[in-house]
Amino acid sequence: MTDSSQSTADIINTPAPKSKNIIAVISGHRGIGKTWLAVSLAHALSLMRQKILLFDGDCGLNNIKTQLGLDAANDLTSVIDGYNSLNQVIFNYDKGRFDIAAGNPGGAGLSTVSIGRLQILGDDLNILAQNYDKTILDMGAGMSDAAKVLAGMSGKILMLCTDEPRSVTDCYSLIKIFAGRYPNTALQVVVNQVNNINDGLRTYEMLNKACQEFLKFSPPLLGVIRQDTRVRDAIRNQSTILNRYPQSEAASDVMTIAKRILENG
Repeated sequence: MTDSSQSTADIINTPAPKSKNIIAVISGHRGIGKTWLAVSLAHALSLMRQKILLFDGDCGLNNIKTQLGLDAANDLTSVIDGYNSLNQVIFNYDKGRFDIAAGNPGGAGLSTVSIGRLQILGDDLNILAQNYDKTILDMGAGMSDAAKVLAGMSGKILMLCTDEPRSVTDCYSLIKIFAGRYPNTALQVVVNQVNNINDGLRTYEMLNKACQEFLKFSPPLLGVIRQDTRVRDAIRNQSTILNRYPQSEAASDVMTIAKRILENG
């Protein structure tokens, strides 16, 4: 429980117990495929016989429900409002064989939650995650209080960027903040929506050079995902890429990343 005498800064800056099996997916700004990556990784890892929970950390926008065409009776809004406990809103997405804690469109987002309640939610999530092999957090873009609390308890943070200059700059800024705040958390980079693997490697090298020069830190590259028109078609049809186009380049790239996650522990 949260001590009411603690300030917001105290709570955010206090190291939270980490769960090695919690993976936070974060980006500097919206529209670069963060939710799609979180959903796709959850599905890919489930195909590798992992028990997976996908948590909608950007729940006020309800991107997960929208992408998958879901209509869950209970969602995280009821948890935020105090009507349900976290474990009561978990449901199984049978088309992907993983569990979801989803948000609600227009409902309360984590950005509206007090820092003390965020910490309680984080504690509950930490306990719940012990029942899963991996828990994927689809975090809101940027550096909100929710991102600070929930990413702080994650064992791994995936920084997503594209080859757009703004995206690389935003990714560097987030790495600078998270590397300083959580030095014991594994930070890894995923480059999305590039024309080919070499373009992705060049984008990573640009980012990595800045990190080495100014932060004296080199975040590992977890993987590159190629631009694929079938991604948009899968989203339009409210399906995962691995269900609708399992042989596509994007599906192959996500499977490669999922394998690396399991190999790295």
